[in-house]
Amino acid sequence: MAETRTPPGLPRGFRGAEQGWPELHRIPHPPHRVPLLGDVLGADRRTPVQDSMRHARALGPIFRRKAFGNEFVFTWGAGLVADLADEARFAKHVGLGVANLRPVAGDGLFTAYNHEPNWQLAHDVLAPGFSREAMAGYHVMMLDVAGRLTDHWDRELAAGRTVDVPGDMTKLTLETIARTGFGHDFGSFERARPHPFVTAMVGTLSYAQRLNTVPAPLAPVLLRGASRRNTADIQYLNRTVDGLVRARRTAGGDGDLLDRMLEVAHPETGERLAPENVRRQVITFLVAGHETTSGALSFALHYLARHPEVAARARAEVDRVWGTEAAPGYDQVAKLRYVRRVLDESLRLWPTAPAFAREARQDTVLAGEHPMRRGAWTLVLTPMLHREPEVWGADAERFDPDRFDARAVRARPPHVFKPFGTGARACIGRQFALHEATLVLGLLLRRYDLRADPAYRLKVTERLTLMPEGLRLGLERRAPATVPAPVPAPGSAASDPRRPVRGAAD
Repeated sequence: MAETRTPPGLPRGFRGAEQGWPELHRIPHPPHRVPLLGDVLGADRRTPVQDSMRHARALGPIFRRKAFGNEFVFTWGAGLVADLADEARFAKHVGLGVANLRPVAGDGLFTAYNHEPNWQLAHDVLAPGFSREAMAGYHVMMLDVAGRLTDHWDRELAAGRTVDVPGDMTKLTLETIARTGFGHDFGSFERARPHPFVTAMVGTLSYAQRLNTVPAPLAPVLLRGASRRNTADIQYLNRTVDGLVRARRTAGGDGDLLDRMLEVAHPETGERLAPENVRRQVITFLVAGHETTSGALSFALHYLARHPEVAARARAEVDRVWGTEAAPGYDQVAKLRYVRRVLDESLRLWPTAPAFAREARQDTVLAGEHPMRRGAWTLVLTPMLHREPEVWGADAERFDPDRFDARAVRARPPHVFKPFGTGARACIGRQFALHEATLVLGLLLRRYDLRADPAYRLKVTERLTLMPEGLRLGLERRAPATVPAPVPAPGSAASDPRRPVRGAAD
């Protein structure tokens, strides 16, 4: 197996910035620090990412914040992040809210520490489950779940109601990962309320974030009730997954992710995942495999509704590429290049996993300027990396899918677009998520015209991941495509990939 472990001997538990950054005084922090409490003036415990974005704009590409005696270093400058992407010198750091999820996810792929061997074992066993052949098999089930979504939206349209975009995207992505990965149907679209699994999942994510907002010694007192609910949520998640695994052991399967977890040994060592780790991996995939994708789809639909000229261009591409076929084939999804640009631009402005942490493998100097001791870590603030003016321009807040035209992508330096993290421990399911999201956007654009509420202003809710809050859209049913849309003539405005999109980001 490939070596990914951080050298032993690092201090356990939380490591404040003062322990790992010898020249911490050179890194700016917000003004008006309060003794003992730190940089709490103006902070909102419900929006720590957006608070940090505000500080980033004022303090620059590297800054620090202190809360209840704990100091954190944030980075977002393109040069700093490029250096942090060096796998020889830096590794994933499991800290902040991610470590708070370990009571439910343990040493699953997302929450494992680098020294825990189950991460590499699970990665090597499960990686073939995201091969092209496997993805082509998932495609059929993705289409089936998307059909349940459009049936639901057709009923809402017939009743004259708007649709709950985040709620419905959560149902869609939960059913998709449950069906494709584990052969399970939660029946989300047949429920008037979210499935209890979703409620428990949201509860664990919210609790993990709340733990970062209170002093550790006071958490047992201040979060007593929340802690009891979190324990109940974890127990429900465990019971659900244990039942799913028992059913599979009884009935057998057809080679999906759960079968790989239960039956496949590592090709070199012969090791298998232990039963407890199987539970943790299933929970990891069910939570991470739908929570971030549902947010990405929700933001993309918001921007499509706000920018009808973008929606028209994307829809023309769908009609041209898919033609009159009732259902697109697997290979046809990858041909929706402009739709994919819409998705990428939405992920640029609001990456639903908004940060990732990196730690130094050995003593080093970040970008030749900031000394770091072994084990020192920093949190990369992805929404600000994606707004770096020197990379994305002075209009970085503006929504423009043509930033992801192939020529524009080639002209940018590496490591400036990181919605799925970086390095060996970047999201294993990113191609799954991108295929699913591009497919769904194409299907919805072909079927509906999206109508934004003129009074709606984008508000982002945070529960470790990001999601547009309260987003509802009106729908108009389109007539089925009868002929492929014409290809714009070369040189026309419609064919120019550099043509700007007007309008603010929200």
